[in-house]
Amino acid sequence: MYPCARLLSRSATWPGAAEAKAMLDSTTACARPSPLLTIVIPALNEGSVIAELLASLAPLRVRGVEVVVVDGGSTDGTAEAAGPGADRVLVAPCGRARQMNAGAAAAHAPVLLFLHADTRLPANADQLIVNGLGAGGLEWGRFDVRIEGASRWLQLVASFMNLRSRITGIATGDQAMFVTRRAFDALRGFPDQALMEDVELSSRLKRRGPPLCLRPPVVTSGRRWNARGVARTILLMWWIRLLYVFGVAPDRLARMYH
Repeated sequence: MYPCARLLSRSATWPGAAEAKAMLDSTTACARPSPLLTIVIPALNEGSVIAELLASLAPLRVRGVEVVVVDGGSTDGTAEAAGPGADRVLVAPCGRARQMNAGAAAAHAPVLLFLHADTRLPANADQLIVNGLGAGGLEWGRFDVRIEGASRWLQLVASFMNLRSRITGIATGDQAMFVTRRAFDALRGFPDQALMEDVELSSRLKRRGPPLCLRPPVVTSGRRWNARGVARTILLMWWIRLLYVFGVAPDRLARMYH
């Protein structure tokens, strides 16, 4: 078991950390600094939310963050809506793992952040990631999460997710995982599977070292909880995780989930 890492040193020790931090702290007049962080957003029929998400990322782009949207074949105009607010919009075979791998392949930065279309980052997410990884000599990490919604249970669900992740060192996509390019490439990216690709990659990353667990939360939509009901969703997700541990194929789990 690997708990979340503590920041023991202020020295930047991961490959590229010093360069990334220098870019982050730069106050030169360049209109578009070289990217220090690439945000990869897999999307499928997210036309109703993608423009708002990208608008929230505009200040990060000004500071040199690259934003890549990877559409999985949307039929609602997601790719077109994403164009004005992204550095690149790609089309890839449908499937979150495949889309995220395609976005990573097109990225130019030494650190990758994978963000769901219904999730919002803290305003200083880029600084938290670059400074945190550099200070601890770490390769990957995630944020705490807060779930939007009217149900009081969602706060409890989010608190449990954060605690579980902090104890086990396993992250999920809702927590906006980030990883250095070097570590991501060494593991050949996300495994090509229909579900649980985030859990599988974080399990592999954990063998390389503990995650950086950032307490400022990302805020994710409670839409899937609201659609199915909080209690039902909790039970379903727990059942799927248990079946995955016992070797049930991700394709079969994906059919249960969707």
